[in-house]
Amino acid sequence: MAVSEECNLGIRTEPDLSLDIQRMRSELIETTKEMKKNQKEMLQRLESKFENNKNSLDEISDRLQSFGAFIPKIIKSNGNPGKSEKKFKLKHVFKNVNEFKENEQNFSEKEEHFNANWCIMTARFDDHLGLYVFCEPNDPSDKWSIRTKSEYKVFDKNQDVVIRTSEYCYQENQGWGCPRFQEWEDMKEWFLVDGNLTVEATVTIIETTGLGKEKIRKFDESQKNISDVILVVKDIKFYVSKMLLAAQSTVFKALLLGNFKESNQSEVTLHGIDPDDFHNFLEVLYGEPAIDDNTVEGVALLADMYDAPNVIRKCEEFLLEKSKKALEKKLEIASRYQLKKLEENCISEIKAIENVRSGVSTDNDHQSKFDFYSKSRDEQQ
Repeated sequence: MAVSEECNLGIRTEPDLSLDIQRMRSELIETTKEMKKNQKEMLQRLESKFENNKNSLDEISDRLQSFGAFIPKIIKSNGNPGKSEKKFKLKHVFKNVNEFKENEQNFSEKEEHFNANWCIMTARFDDHLGLYVFCEPNDPSDKWSIRTKSEYKVFDKNQDVVIRTSEYCYQENQGWGCPRFQEWEDMKEWFLVDGNLTVEATVTIIETTGLGKEKIRKFDESQKNISDVILVVKDIKFYVSKMLLAAQSTVFKALLLGNFKESNQSEVTLHGIDPDDFHNFLEVLYGEPAIDDNTVEGVALLADMYDAPNVIRKCEEFLLEKSKKALEKKLEIASRYQLKKLEENCISEIKAIENVRSGVSTDNDHQSKFDFYSKSRDEQQ
């Protein structure tokens, strides 16, 4: 018995391994399914989050691009006008300067810029070369003024230059400049080329008064009840509608309705512009026929500065259909403000004139003529 019990105690029974393996396999399959499910859900969440972030980034990028498109124009309208300055260049080659007599005045051809005619005058005064810029407004009032800053240049034989500057406020039809720009003998030795003298004057108009046309519409305090913002230009207040301006100008839309501090102000000061030009510009924005040969250049300048395409279109239509300005002046304005229809029309007219003058001109002749005017345009900018 004892042995038998001892023997029974010594016997080990083998477990059923197939059942354990099957159970473990089932558990592993379930665990794997759960892991795959969790992985899939996590992947979906990550993809969704990435897509949302991508959309947000795309939206931010689009906004930044849109914002960047009008930021330069806002900078222009806040005292850094750049190419939107009232600035132009006069250049002339005076012939046979050796033969100039003492106190004899010699004039370049007149050029129209910003509602006035301008020209360069040279003279021999007290054995010195004198350089002057003359100004003659087109349609001035009894009291008018044009305050300018001018830079005068003469070119020597190596195309180096001598420069003088001055500031002056024109209040009558007269010239202003440098009566003793250069000693006459030094000028003859160093600056004459085949007896000719190349002179250049760059004029920047700082401020004008008394040159504006008769006003069609009022923007003074009488318009207070139908305005929601006051725009201030050189101490002159313009009572206007934010929504009307924003509807026609991306710059005003950003400035008056965007995230700039000006959007919360009842008065907004605009820098670097002429109040008469701005009044004319506002009249066009409000639908008035304020564009004529005296106003179109100033209105086009502000339309470009404030990105007002409808006003630019009206300026182009006037220049195409009604303006009496010289062809060269129209082409200069067209090139400056990217008025494609006007530019094409001017080039076509130039080609027709050349055909009449010299027979049928070649395309190269036409291109050379266009390049000449384009170069003049670039210099004036």
